[in-house]
Amino acid sequence: MNTRGPVVAVIDDDAAVCESTRFLLETYDFEVRTYLSGADFLRDNPDVACLIVDYQLPSLNGLALISELRMRGSLVPAIMITATTDPAVERRAAELGIREVLQKPLSNQMLLRAVREELA
Repeated sequence: MNTRGPVVAVIDDDAAVCESTRFLLETYDFEVRTYLSGADFLRDNPDVACLIVDYQLPSLNGLALISELRMRGSLVPAIMITATTDPAVERRAAELGIREVLQKPLSNQMLLRAVREELA
């Protein structure tokens, strides 16, 4: 029997970011699946409650991934993470229904707050 909470997917090409985010979220009883690319996530097609997606991904950036999911009819909540701020990225993220664009390095408390808000 699964005693963990909602499933959160972390999609980032930096394995260290994936693992540190996994550790943080599992500490707060989330179940976490990690992916190093958007293509890996799409191939696996997991049933998740929330996504944490890096903007800068190989071949399929975070916005393109979310756009593809929206075209497939998925309304899964998503949080965009990025190393650089770009108003155009933030505007496009908002158009895709992404309410949070967080800057790296990530604040644990800000990330937890954002995930909890997306799942509320």
